[in-house]
Amino acid sequence: MEFVLKHEAFAHLREVALFPNTLNPHEAESLALVKDMIDQILELHRGVRWLHIGCDEVYYLGEGETSKLWLQQEQNSHAKLCLSHMQAVASHVLAQHPGTTPLVWDDMLRDIPQEQLKASGVPQLVEPVLWDYGADLDVHSKIFLMGKYQECGFQRLWAASAFKGATGANQALPPVEHHIRNHEQWLQVAVSGPVDTLQGIILTGWQRYDHFSVLCELLPVGIPSLAACLQLLVHGGFAEDVKLRVEHFLGVSSLEIMDTMSEGAGSFPGSDIHALVTQISLHLRSSVDTLLERNRYVTGWFSPYHRRRKLIHPVMIQHIQPEALSLLSRWSNLVQQLEVALQLAFYPDTIEEWLEENVLPSMQRLQGLLQDLGEAAAPLPPPTSSGWDTGQNP
Repeated sequence: MEFVLKHEAFAHLREVALFPNTLNPHEAESLALVKDMIDQILELHRGVRWLHIGCDEVYYLGEGETSKLWLQQEQNSHAKLCLSHMQAVASHVLAQHPGTTPLVWDDMLRDIPQEQLKASGVPQLVEPVLWDYGADLDVHSKIFLMGKYQECGFQRLWAASAFKGATGANQALPPVEHHIRNHEQWLQVAVSGPVDTLQGIILTGWQRYDHFSVLCELLPVGIPSLAACLQLLVHGGFAEDVKLRVEHFLGVSSLEIMDTMSEGAGSFPGSDIHALVTQISLHLRSSVDTLLERNRYVTGWFSPYHRRRKLIHPVMIQHIQPEALSLLSRWSNLVQQLEVALQLAFYPDTIEEWLEENVLPSMQRLQGLLQDLGEAAAPLPPPTSSGWDTGQNP
């Protein structure tokens, strides 16, 4: 809801005035807004079988002034507040768009007592999506939760994993091994859970943690992870033959399932972006840090103290400047290549943001070093008269 509630025109519909991520469910205009959003989406996507209506992590629900008054009534609760809004939204989907089934994230349902869930009528309206993006996903707790939902009347359930995102708000490269393990755990849930209940799995790929966060992994960078996770699901595991199949599909000679993908360029769409982002993410910052913080000539003869005062032994310039210029040239060339590649896939504002977050800080440090070197190496100005009396006649 942040996408809408951030705007001044809709700010009055926030549950808590300061926070744009939760809708006030008591306002009639709130439900009308959600209905309009749903209708606009389904107008463009006619005939879809499912529509995900969200409902996860509804922070601050019940903390608005109207909600606080409502909750003071004995029969009311946070769970009832959530379920009533969910029921209203789902009912609109089913009434206005027959044949489209609403899906909802399940986290707001997990702690609601079974009898209350049954009585709400929600199990007859929606299909919950159980989400868990962890590599250490607890299989037994998921199976237990599925059993609870089944007893409440939910006949169909879904799972949600992640092939990118979910491991760090500013993550640039997906830790593929993490995502592989996440999908392996979900396979265990599917095999061991209630028969015919789990309808499928939704592989989420995040672009941001929320509407206000920085970009995480770009889609082209996540394609190898997506390919690996999809093949794992198709074949029921990630054995060596499956790994080789993924390598063949991607056009890479080696697929290293470690912290990140190997740096091979590959032949898949976006592989040039993947290769350049990998190089920059793994090596740009570390190479600049090494020069500025571990190069003995920089740390010994051109420290921050020296740089502020523009002091340097002239011979040391020969030990520092060539390496700094070489580093700047190398990274400038790669960044230019990346910019060209990104322009084929992203809008200018996305490119600007990614470069400013992931490239600019290190490049500015490097350029700052070279600028200080240039100023320190400049010829000293001629001495000015001190005005002292030399004792000699003019």
